[in-house]
Amino acid sequence: FVVSVSPGAQPFLEQIESSVEALQDYGISVVKVNCLKEDVLKYCGKENALRKAYLFRGNVLIREFPTDALFDVNSIVANVLFALLFNEVKYVETLADLQNIENTLKGRSNMVFAYVPATGTAEHRAVMEAAFVYGTVHQFVLTTEVTLLKDTGNDEPVVSSARLLFCHCQQATDLAQPCRRTAMEQALTLLNIHRHLKLMGAPLVTEVAEDPEKVSTIHLQLGLPLVFILSQKETYEADRRTAEFVAWQLLGKAGVALLSRYLLSGVLGVLLVFCDGVPIKYLVLEDTDEVITLVEDKSKVKQVQEVEEEEEEDEDEKENNNQGAQLKREKLIQGGAGLSPLCPSGLCLSCVSGEAVSLAVLQSYIKVADHLKGTQGVLLSRVNCWDWPGICTKENVTQFPTIKIYEKGERSVMYDGMWGTEELTNFIMLSRVSCPLKLATIEEAEGYLRGEFPPELSSFHHTSVLGVFSTATSEAKEAFEEAGNILSGHVTMGMYFEDDAVALSHQYAVSPPALLLARSGGQSVEGIALSKQSAQDMVQMIRYELLDVFPEITVQNLPPYLQLGKPFLILFSDGDISQMESEEMLKVTKRRSQQVFVACWLNLRKTPVGHGILKAYFATVPSLPLLVWVNLHAGGQVYKFPSEQSITEMNILSWLEKLKAGLEIPSSTLSEEDWKPPLPAYDFLGMMETTMPELSLHTSHHPGDTQEQHPPESPGGDTAVPKEPSQENKAEKVVSPGRDLRGTAPRLSAREKQGKRHSEL
Repeated sequence: FVVSVSPGAQPFLEQIESSVEALQDYGISVVKVNCLKEDVLKYCGKENALRKAYLFRGNVLIREFPTDALFDVNSIVANVLFALLFNEVKYVETLADLQNIENTLKGRSNMVFAYVPATGTAEHRAVMEAAFVYGTVHQFVLTTEVTLLKDTGNDEPVVSSARLLFCHCQQATDLAQPCRRTAMEQALTLLNIHRHLKLMGAPLVTEVAEDPEKVSTIHLQLGLPLVFILSQKETYEADRRTAEFVAWQLLGKAGVALLSRYLLSGVLGVLLVFCDGVPIKYLVLEDTDEVITLVEDKSKVKQVQEVEEEEEEDEDEKENNNQGAQLKREKLIQGGAGLSPLCPSGLCLSCVSGEAVSLAVLQSYIKVADHLKGTQGVLLSRVNCWDWPGICTKENVTQFPTIKIYEKGERSVMYDGMWGTEELTNFIMLSRVSCPLKLATIEEAEGYLRGEFPPELSSFHHTSVLGVFSTATSEAKEAFEEAGNILSGHVTMGMYFEDDAVALSHQYAVSPPALLLARSGGQSVEGIALSKQSAQDMVQMIRYELLDVFPEITVQNLPPYLQLGKPFLILFSDGDISQMESEEMLKVTKRRSQQVFVACWLNLRKTPVGHGILKAYFATVPSLPLLVWVNLHAGGQVYKFPSEQSITEMNILSWLEKLKAGLEIPSSTLSEEDWKPPLPAYDFLGMMETTMPELSLHTSHHPGDTQEQHPPESPGGDTAVPKEPSQENKAEKVVSPGRDLRGTAPRLSAREKQGKRHSEL
């Protein structure tokens, strides 16, 4: 409403006129009223003229704006749309307000949350224009409070620019958990918001069974890469979970498609398609982190391509020069422990490139190498049995992966423990110490029991076993030494065989031959008489004595308790058990012989698989804590301790007596079917021999099969690197596995020549 135009009001009128076209796109008209001709007293008063602008719908006033807030086209469009879309766009100032909106949307609709440093900015306008289009599909929420943005998980110390998050509330059902959020990494413009919302609306994983080059998705249309994860029928469920995990990590950055193929079974095969002229590249990646890293840094894709091209050029050059491929020394990781190809001394992993379990174990192996970097006398090695089947056969590697430890001049020891990083590291460190370790003085023996000797194991918290023998017990001593060879790498064992051995053992109320078990760094030493003399009996006894009386069961420590073949008395808890519950359960284990059952507890927060166990027992998870008796090895009956009774020694013993007398009815009975792997193991060496007879392990073409191929000792004591025998160019059908089977999977489509050569695979 204009009475007269002063110089100070002219800029505002110019901006209003400039906004006419932009507002017309949203069905909004801009009107200027001349108060000299149209005397509207309510709006033409001197105090209102050119100080306020008014928004009407029909003849109803919706909002008044101070004209100093409408300083340019962006501020005009943003504020007008903000006023009109008050239902579609909620403004929040506190985290509680945001959480309330989230909770009302869970299971119903998704939310677009935007932070702008101030209203009336270009970013504010972009959000409002997007809300005009998508406001009926998603709930928009706006804030100018930077602290609220940090409360939603933004880790930046200083936030100077606008941010937008897509909150996946439609999939959320738990009020206690926030909606999953996907941040838009681009600048806050209308085009970028539109692009981001289109991506958020696309299927998380697209399933395809056609030629990848014919596939078209919104990601390719928007110039983003599309990651194909190869799948097979037998592993579909696991592949689908992998694809969904990768898709969540790359949401907004790349698309993920699950490609049904049987060619590369058993591997996490990935091929990347970029729509900016980069051709399809087939890669085999060892874990999902590599997929994510590769996509997030396109420069790494280029590096991978360049490395592959260089490798292919090098390999072609070697073929043309009639030279056999030579096994190279390399590093497991940059700066990690050295990698020796033939394991002269140290730890060796025998695996198959592209085989799923080998790839998984290799990740732990690499972390171990990094952890032990710089450790004197530790050498980690890897042999790819695709390349060197002769060596793997000679070393009696019949399953993949296999881990062995080698001591120079001594026989190898196969590792049969868990394949986690911590377990492998402990195995390596324990294997560095003689087992059993011969102690020369009583001071060394007492230091050993306190955990101070040997010094390289002083930082390890473990139970130590000390065998004490007199000159009259040499037979038991020899059996103990043999038991030490069997348990090497798994147990810390020492041996004292001096004149004062009797005096040492008498301190712990036993006589030689005896075992002294030092727990918790020597805080508790238990003496056990050795009544059985055979090595196998000692191994079994030591393993049993090292088990905890009332252990917390985890995925890692379950196997040795399961191998006892006894019923389990399990206390399931949601967190740590109380001191009272622990004391009462310990009383039960001491009152009854441990030969009868395994008493243990399981923390569902620490070991979430416990939820699945309880569902298998009772269909639904009962209230916790819960005491359960289960006959895993005989009948599979599951009994539930009465929930109305407190967990005390007397109540538990009374209940167990009823179980023994057959007076209790089982809550459920487990299936009698064997616990087997979901798929049969692959006999890769046999498959190579069957499908490619010219590559038979028994032919002379394989390195490692003849005496001439045994690695000679170099003058410095190291094992020389063997070379494969050269072959005539014309004998292309008789190829060395060390040359042409290496990296078969990723090269099937990358090289036409190799694709023909390995078509039978």
